[in-house]
Amino acid sequence: MGKNTVAILGGRGMLGTDLARTCRNQGLHVEVFDLPDFDITEQQQLGDAIGQAEIIINCAAYTNVDKAESESELAYKVNAQAVGTLGMLAQKMQKWVLHISTDFVFDGKLNRPYVETDSPNPINVYGRTKLASEQLLAQSKCAYCIIRLQWTYGLAGTNFVTKLIAGARKDKNIRVVDDQIGSPTATIEVAAAICQLLPRKPLGCFHFAASGYVSRFEMAKFIFDELDMSVNLINCKSSDFPRPAARPLNSRFNCAKIQDLLDKPIKLWQVPLKRFLEQL
Repeated sequence: MGKNTVAILGGRGMLGTDLARTCRNQGLHVEVFDLPDFDITEQQQLGDAIGQAEIIINCAAYTNVDKAESESELAYKVNAQAVGTLGMLAQKMQKWVLHISTDFVFDGKLNRPYVETDSPNPINVYGRTKLASEQLLAQSKCAYCIIRLQWTYGLAGTNFVTKLIAGARKDKNIRVVDDQIGSPTATIEVAAAICQLLPRKPLGCFHFAASGYVSRFEMAKFIFDELDMSVNLINCKSSDFPRPAARPLNSRFNCAKIQDLLDKPIKLWQVPLKRFLEQL
């Protein structure tokens, strides 16, 4: 282990799987840590996991947004407290940490794309725990980089795209909200961007999402058109879909800051999504 060793916490999830593969393809030595044999809330396990690595990437998270409303203690323990401990250990061991966060730290009320310095104001428990993770990491004084993501999809997990297609196979009448705007972002694209950042070990917070913006409804329309599926797609508002956790309506990111560190322009959302649909 040691030099060029990357420890990926939550490495069997949707992003972690793509990240591990991409890092290995770049000749890095990757160690993957995830449930059931690794629990990020156990300090001893956390210390052992990061001790031998040069780079730590934290993809581990409690991500069930609706369930977090009723399991707030568990969500806080995994998403915030464990990240605070990670920061403290990393500071002691002089390690650099890359931590994954979310658009849900914002309330979605801004009428322009969010930049990294905009004030967070989460409107659900999940968002609050992720904001706390950012704050605790900063307080630990370790060398860290936070990357906020949104609307992610990948082959190694359930997501909006796969749920939408599964739903349409059961019922041709599909209702999708048209007032939530963002950028569908492929985890394979996130992984490629992260791998470019690793040699530089940048510090601070960055936004990453696919280029361009679309509503959930228009995204669904694109998916069904690409797959040539005949469905009755009905647009509706978020208020027509009462759920335990509120969602931000504007998830648009300004990605200029991270774009400056990447060697190619971030792809338009349609390009990776088309490729993803071809792989299904």
